[in-house]
Amino acid sequence: MISRSLFVAGLLAATACSAEPQPADPAAEAQNGAATASTGKPFVETVIADFDQPWAMTFLPDGRMLVTEKQGALLLVAADGKSRVQLATLPVDAEGQGGLMDVVLAPDFTRSKRVYLSWSAAEAGGKGVVLARGVLDDATAGGEKLRQIEVLFRATPFVSGAGHYSGRIAFSPDGRYLFFTNGERQKFDPAQDPKATLGKVLRLTPDGRPAPGNPLAAKGFHPAVWSYGHRNLLGIAFDAAGNLWEQEMGPKGGDELNLVLPGRNYGYPKVSNGDHYDGKPIPDHAPGDGFEAPKVWWTPVISPGGLMIYSGDLFPQWKGDAFIGGLSSKALVRVDLDGTNARKGDQWDMGARIREVEQAPDGSIYVLEDGAQGSQGRMIRLTPAR
Repeated sequence: MISRSLFVAGLLAATACSAEPQPADPAAEAQNGAATASTGKPFVETVIADFDQPWAMTFLPDGRMLVTEKQGALLLVAADGKSRVQLATLPVDAEGQGGLMDVVLAPDFTRSKRVYLSWSAAEAGGKGVVLARGVLDDATAGGEKLRQIEVLFRATPFVSGAGHYSGRIAFSPDGRYLFFTNGERQKFDPAQDPKATLGKVLRLTPDGRPAPGNPLAAKGFHPAVWSYGHRNLLGIAFDAAGNLWEQEMGPKGGDELNLVLPGRNYGYPKVSNGDHYDGKPIPDHAPGDGFEAPKVWWTPVISPGGLMIYSGDLFPQWKGDAFIGGLSSKALVRVDLDGTNARKGDQWDMGARIREVEQAPDGSIYVLEDGAQGSQGRMIRLTPAR
């Protein structure tokens, strides 16, 4: 937990303003509220709002939305997108791929009002991703704040560089456990290091402690580790049957959608269906190699952003399917899930880097454009084309 004095000091600190390298497509700009049927797409796109480099969003029970922006702003946005309140400015390090990242409601949010967040932090020894939570105080309309903010967990170790933080959050269906992704920070080997949390899926208690009974603790791993051998894990979600799915960016090729199983090694950097950027080959996944292979993989890459598994009724043909935001591919990607199996579905050109995909309470699908290089990223609502 951070002290009050250190936290306040962090809030006042200036943050860097660099962003991921590919800009959003200027041709994708449109007026807020404009609804247009997209040629070749089975949905209508309605622009709800614009944001400054948004990263993640989630819906409150009343239809309002929480949205994170890279530079550290947590926003409470009206259901129609026409008004917003800044709930907090978090002490993020926004250099490179860093910033304010995920936002997820506690399973008991209606009672506790707790909101979970992740962001990249810097200190003398390096940088890393942290997990935090606060309490939403919205007793006064227009005066809402996120209060009692506390850091619960910090990646181990903090290292140099400004990439591959990951930082995605998902609660187990029973609400007892919090799953948290830690990227390997572009350092390769930590993904296989049993003492590091980097390159891992972690299972924690809602208070941020390593969950009792984690599968690798008795083998000398960090007690929070659930699975390992991952690269840059930018999406994690449970399906209706309780299966945990995770997607991650591969190196030069080999983006992955994985079924996450306890104690399994997903191979990176020892195996991958892509190669290193310097051209050095990495052995492909192969039967019997001792590593868990992805259920679906992409070469050329899609650069997967947020992950959502659809459970609504507005698009009944897609119920139970996975939706992935594509960054370099500027796409919305659908994957057919069938139990513990998966196969590629649709890939729709969205004309801009898609950072986040979320399901609204009414079953519509929301996407957030990345808004890289200082451009505005739009929030777009997708509804069935008639």
